[in-house]
Amino acid sequence: MTQSLASRVSGPVYTPNDAGYAPESAGFNVVVTHSPQYVVAVKSTQDVAEAIRFARENHLPVSVQATGHGTDVPITSGVLLSTKALNHVSIDPATRIATIGAGARWEPVIAEAAKHGLAPIAGSSTNVGVVGYLLGGGIGPLVRSHGVSSDYVVGYTLVTCDGETVEATAEQHPDLFWGLRGGKSGFGIVTEVKVQLVELRSLYAGSLFFEEQHIEAVLRGWVKWTPEADARVSTSIAVMRFPPFDFIPPPLRGRTVINLRFAYPGSVEEGAKFAAPLRALAPLYLDMLGELPATQMARIHNDPDQPSPVWTSGMMLTHVDQDFATTLLRHVGAGAQTPYFMLELRHLGGACQKDVAGGSAVGGRNGNFLVGLVGMHPPLFETVLPGATEGLRAELKPWLSPEMSINFLGKARDAEHFDSAWPDAIRAKLKEVRGKYDPHKLFAAK
Repeated sequence: MTQSLASRVSGPVYTPNDAGYAPESAGFNVVVTHSPQYVVAVKSTQDVAEAIRFARENHLPVSVQATGHGTDVPITSGVLLSTKALNHVSIDPATRIATIGAGARWEPVIAEAAKHGLAPIAGSSTNVGVVGYLLGGGIGPLVRSHGVSSDYVVGYTLVTCDGETVEATAEQHPDLFWGLRGGKSGFGIVTEVKVQLVELRSLYAGSLFFEEQHIEAVLRGWVKWTPEADARVSTSIAVMRFPPFDFIPPPLRGRTVINLRFAYPGSVEEGAKFAAPLRALAPLYLDMLGELPATQMARIHNDPDQPSPVWTSGMMLTHVDQDFATTLLRHVGAGAQTPYFMLELRHLGGACQKDVAGGSAVGGRNGNFLVGLVGMHPPLFETVLPGATEGLRAELKPWLSPEMSINFLGKARDAEHFDSAWPDAIRAKLKEVRGKYDPHKLFAAK
């Protein structure tokens, strides 16, 4: 069977005993090891189509991976399509549209767009794969000023369960296009995406760091400030407990800090004015906020860019207030014992709550805040972190939203948990669209 598959594709095919199997199937989360029957390093849309046909003929499930971000569950059977080689990026400055292969990360897209004074509405990490991020909607550092990242998608190239290549746009297969903008998975394999860019050369952005003893003052001050925040200003706040490892920059190594992230796509003068109340919340430890070229947007969040052990989870909130702050401080305040490396609160609202013409499958538009939880110590992944999170969720019940962003859900316990990321109407329509384009359930919808 291996020879049969290899004869149908131009990219290499690996089985578990091959030297290239492990590196080709490796993802960003080093605690997750995939072990499918076949790994196909596709080099074209045609390769994807042939691999899917092979899988159908042999009753094998199909999975896909590009950069491997967001991978929480090992793939243990079937055919894994690695799209790393589909990393092409091209910019049409006349139409302001970027054409991006399924294996590309945000970093080269940002670099190419910047040559024309343009930028994509990307995620907080430019190391993340473009397609996987966009399929989940995408809540990035400009979410309040520019909205959800998938709102800027104008077309997808996708291979269906029958091995047929379709173009999904607002005019062609509009139901599929609707689902791909936020519905995450279960439709087919995306090989290329076209994204509308915006004019943006620089912004006033970066982050402020405050020492551990100021966590309460900064958290309470930020909670008080958010209702009056300008709709063009996007912020988040994160309590971070850095381990004493050599790869951590000396100013943060072994320290607990509260990090306030800030992004305003406008002038330095206006940005500084908007940031002034936040700078004054407590004595600053590090001030890394100022004019930032669009090519350096990754410096706002400073997410890790090397594979590491990681556990994530999240929840969405309808609102925050001082009672919420009191509850949260019991978990992450100065001196509190917590299993989390980071607990982040992202302020939503603004342009995030405005859906695109024709609608989209993005979940969580009506939430006003997003809680992101990150663990990095593997012995805590199976029981301690999930248990702590359930306890935190119970305490935060008065503020919880019934919606969620699928990209922040973390490890889906089951299909029901996966589906909980969308409100009822979107969830029902997603089931219909998935059933139409993948009636055989060849692609797992999680």
